[in-house]
Amino acid sequence: MTVSNATTTTPRPGDPPRTESAGRVTDLLEREERALQARTPASEAMHTRALRTMTGGVPSSYQLRDPWPIYLTHGRGSLVWDVDGNEYSDFHNGYGSMVQGHAHPAIVRAVTERMALGSHFAMPTEDSVLVSEELARRFGLPQWRYVNSGSEATMDAIRIARGVTGRDTIVKIFGSYHGHHDYVMVSIGTPYGDIGPADHMNSLAYGAGIPQAVVDLTVPVPFNDAAAMERRIAALEAEGRKPACVIMEAAMMNLGVVLPEPGYLEAVREITRRHGIVLIFDEVKTGLCVAAGGAVERFGVLPDMVTLAKALGGGLPAGAIGATAELMAAVAEDRVKQVGTFNGNPLVMAAARASLTEVLTPDAYAHLDRLNDRLVDGCTAILARHGIAGYAVGISSKGCVHFTDAPIRDYTSFMAHQNAVLPELAWLYNANRQVLMAPGREEEWTLSVQHTDADVDRYLASLDAMAADLARG
Repeated sequence: MTVSNATTTTPRPGDPPRTESAGRVTDLLEREERALQARTPASEAMHTRALRTMTGGVPSSYQLRDPWPIYLTHGRGSLVWDVDGNEYSDFHNGYGSMVQGHAHPAIVRAVTERMALGSHFAMPTEDSVLVSEELARRFGLPQWRYVNSGSEATMDAIRIARGVTGRDTIVKIFGSYHGHHDYVMVSIGTPYGDIGPADHMNSLAYGAGIPQAVVDLTVPVPFNDAAAMERRIAALEAEGRKPACVIMEAAMMNLGVVLPEPGYLEAVREITRRHGIVLIFDEVKTGLCVAAGGAVERFGVLPDMVTLAKALGGGLPAGAIGATAELMAAVAEDRVKQVGTFNGNPLVMAAARASLTEVLTPDAYAHLDRLNDRLVDGCTAILARHGIAGYAVGISSKGCVHFTDAPIRDYTSFMAHQNAVLPELAWLYNANRQVLMAPGREEEWTLSVQHTDADVDRYLASLDAMAADLARG
């Protein structure tokens, strides 16, 4: 990754770095928000209607936006359109689910053919076998089961680890999101002052409704600090609370993108193996998106379990758990219950089979790598040219711009050094310039195999416009 040489005033921990006038940023925020509202009156009307029967006017709280979200009508290839008829190059891609692009012909054909044969049986089909064979080949783990979302995948993986080890405590990375079940809705987003020291980070519920007893069973540690992880594990063992598992993303995807430092994943693998702790790579965001075999292939470290979702279904709700034969024996012998009426749904399996065999090919990954390199290099050059503190980082289809005065290596540095206002401003600039991004300072872009150089040009032009306006301030 490249860090710009822009000079900034070092902030106090928790304060955003500043390279531009706060007043100028506020003026630009107000200008861009007015422009977006003027472009989306039909979304406003749809939101007013939706509020009557749908909580917050949206299906998920992550879709909320003040004063209203953008409601979409359809997508094709790398593009989506909203209810006002505005076209966008889609870098949101369903929070990373649509690395295949929208309405890919191979997936449309597979799902259409399957629908005519019956859409659900709660019985296995041949496609479920073919998909498991391909996943085993790509990820190097021999046994697979299906679920319907990333949350279900991580929930079941943790249950299997607990069932096999007979232990209750789990370790996760502070700031990582692993779904919305109680086990992992802990220590995700929190103010800088509540994080705690690296050797004893605080277990904090992410919202109300999560029992404190569950929160206390989930212990966070920092990313990119294997020594701190081992010290916390040793302390837990001394308390009689040896963990069942460590669940983590091999590359963090909930702080934009934070890559593992050299040797970190290898050290985590050695520590967990030596302590007899199950290592779970949550590849809900990286799996199938950063390489054919996900982060396992990209970084060359094999965990005990992998969880997949998002991109697996090509736009349909899908998830999967891959594991060693030893771990999955607990499921095969029915000691751990892994169930679900829609697991291996025929439509989902047809889409996944077409995606794995016809869409996510070696040529597709070469295309993603080339476009992402263009994005990262272009963003870095724009920031440097205009003197904006920050850098771009990416890996295959994934990437982001960190507006920061120091490298981001974990949640603590993210909160201490990132300028929290600029991602919001960048989202508005993008939306007003035909680029759709996932909202929030934690999000990253996702390219699809149907993206083109023209889409990349749109993104770079939007960032250049914002950086130029900030520099003039």
